[in-house]
Amino acid sequence: MKNKTQKTTKYPGVYVDDKGNFFYQSEFGIDRITGKRIRKKGRKDVNGKPFASAFEANKELTRLKREYHKVNSYSNYKMTYEQFMNSVYIPYYQTNVEESTFSVRKRILEKIRDRFASIPLRSISVEDVQHFRTWLLTSIENGGAGYSQSYASLVFGTFRKSLEKAVEMQYLEMNISKKVRAIPKGKAIVSYWTKEDFEKVINQIYTEDFYEHLNFVMLWVYYMTGIRVNEGTALWWNDVDLKNKRLRVHHMLIMKTRREWKRNSYTKTEDGKRIIALDDDTINILTMWRNRQLEIGLGNSNDFIFSYDGLPMIKSTIGRIIKRYSQFAGVTRIQAKGLRHSHASYLINEFNVSVLVLSQRMGHSSPEITLKHYAHMWSGADTVIAEEMSGNIKIETAEYTKIIFNGNQVIKKKE
Repeated sequence: MKNKTQKTTKYPGVYVDDKGNFFYQSEFGIDRITGKRIRKKGRKDVNGKPFASAFEANKELTRLKREYHKVNSYSNYKMTYEQFMNSVYIPYYQTNVEESTFSVRKRILEKIRDRFASIPLRSISVEDVQHFRTWLLTSIENGGAGYSQSYASLVFGTFRKSLEKAVEMQYLEMNISKKVRAIPKGKAIVSYWTKEDFEKVINQIYTEDFYEHLNFVMLWVYYMTGIRVNEGTALWWNDVDLKNKRLRVHHMLIMKTRREWKRNSYTKTEDGKRIIALDDDTINILTMWRNRQLEIGLGNSNDFIFSYDGLPMIKSTIGRIIKRYSQFAGVTRIQAKGLRHSHASYLINEFNVSVLVLSQRMGHSSPEITLKHYAHMWSGADTVIAEEMSGNIKIETAEYTKIIFNGNQVIKKKE
């Protein structure tokens, strides 16, 4: 039964309400699996703009019907999840993220694809989704994937997004995975070195050896600046102002191998581009290292700082360097990105740096992001303040009361 407040137009399925606003409302067909009628209704075009006329509403309705019938052709209707991933989602994802992001996530996409490979896209059930969720969170000993909660959350979230794209493309009427609870990320704990740990590590390095000298410089710069791993590997000597003691962080390195790399003129985020002030010790260490490089024909403006042969260092090599010297020093082994967290810890615990300064130094888009990652490191940082507060306020209470209580507990001031 039609709403009495809406009027028809010369276009079938296009109406105008009592306020003069145009909209479309039409049946597109019957779902072959559920048997339910498929109805569509809308008041805006593909760009989210309200219809200005019945003609515009009809144009959008025609487009949707054409797209619907195209997608719901027999071949697409029987499309398997593997076909959808290979022909639609993976290509879409690859063109919408950074090359480095895709190279990391590609394996996850393939794992999900292979899990549901032969199942028709429209036949994936709530039970299938729930079993997948359980498998992700179950240990290998019990027949599961054995993933950490944070990684399981990432995989499951990626799967949900793939089905959301299928809905957007009208291959599906609804995202069945939303009927199953998402996997919480959990608290990711990144190990880091304290000042004492770092001192033990660098004391294991024999800097007279050229390669070990490079190891020392890398660990030192990462620890003392907090730059991201791929920001550090991208550094050229023209990024350092040894005279004015400044480090320019404006690039990141995307690598496949040491010989296959791309130096992007931007960082992870827009606010990642920054200038970092360097301390005198770091300036001296960099100066000595550059002189050492110059002896073998490196150290020019467009040469990598972290290099022993003109080629950049890769993340896995940095990880091996950390592993080697942490074992020698008898301290906790950390990830390469743990050096960034170590820098934050160093500034907070040694200098009680403000969140604003730390945010700028780390290249975060806002102090809120900094607090999200490092708020726990300030625990106990207010102890000094509490000690300074002691006795700061002078206390001299009154020698007699200045109020009188009557039967109704009304407070009156003494005359």
